[in-house]
Amino acid sequence: MVTGGPPPDATPATGSTPGGAEDGGTTLIDAGWRGGTRVVTAARRQYRRTIRHAADVEMVSGTVRMDGRRLWFAVSDNEDAYGPDGPGSPPIWAVNLHGYFGGGEMYWRESARLAERLGWRVVNPSLPGFGGSDPLGWEQVSMKALADQVATVLDRVQAGPVVVLGHSMGGAVAVQYAHDHPGHTLGVIYRDGVATPAWKQRHGPLPAVVSSFAPDVAPFADMLAAAVLDTPDLLVGRLYSTVRSVLPDIRRNVRTMVGAMPVGNLLMAADLRPEITALVAQGLPILAEWGCFDRVVNSATAVEFAACARTDVQWLPGGHSWMLARPKGQADVLRYLPSGRRFIRQVEDRWRDFDAADRSFPAVG
Repeated sequence: MVTGGPPPDATPATGSTPGGAEDGGTTLIDAGWRGGTRVVTAARRQYRRTIRHAADVEMVSGTVRMDGRRLWFAVSDNEDAYGPDGPGSPPIWAVNLHGYFGGGEMYWRESARLAERLGWRVVNPSLPGFGGSDPLGWEQVSMKALADQVATVLDRVQAGPVVVLGHSMGGAVAVQYAHDHPGHTLGVIYRDGVATPAWKQRHGPLPAVVSSFAPDVAPFADMLAAAVLDTPDLLVGRLYSTVRSVLPDIRRNVRTMVGAMPVGNLLMAADLRPEITALVAQGLPILAEWGCFDRVVNSATAVEFAACARTDVQWLPGGHSWMLARPKGQADVLRYLPSGRRFIRQVEDRWRDFDAADRSFPAVG
């Protein structure tokens, strides 16, 4: 069992979200305005604390220490999971890597549903400097160092070969991890990622205006504006549950913002196209996904990645953080869409290629 307790200010796993009754009160709209009543009812339901179907699987929080630093993570509690060959076969593992200024807890709802619907064991690390994990020293920050933190967490839970899901910053870390650990990687699900440089080339009226007097600031101003414009997408779905899942990590990140700054500088200089090319040469399954309204990491970046990875992009409804508001979306892609089903077949074929002795990491003492 994983031990260590929840990170500071942690909320319970979203699989066990508490419920609550609708507010009472006098009806303010008469029967003649039934259309308006339906609108009001729909709006009220957004704020209800009940969830019609919460995942039976929960995420269990724990910690691991590396070089004196503490890393927070969570792992799905479906310890009886088994692999594609049925009971007795080792399960498929997955690791869900968060975006910049995010944390592992933001993705708990999604990971619980992946574990429940696909039978995977899922691990959510909080990378150094995010979600309560201790930051790396400024001189230690590198993409390889971040990938090494992921490997440390996977060692701690004795995970087998993993499907690596990476969102935004996590997409770059996912590419680096798969490149460094090809023998422990089943496939990469790359989501609105920043492993290629096109996302830093900002166009439009705002950067054009700002660049006239502060050219170095223009890209950052446009990214900030894009992030603000992306926020309403989080209001889709169960608003209370979404806010409840993202706020704890946001609070932690505000307190440790200085520790995350070197990672931001790293992302601005990152270009992992050689690593992506190497993954393609190895035949590693890659599924590229993008929110069709993403302005933070725009469609030009999706096209750039697709060309480098020699794959198509699966466009999905939503903005940059579509999976936070739609935690069932990723499981639905993998179960129902042709691109997702093809990826699953490739992952399962690769899983079967591993010898039974290689399907788990050695235990960490």
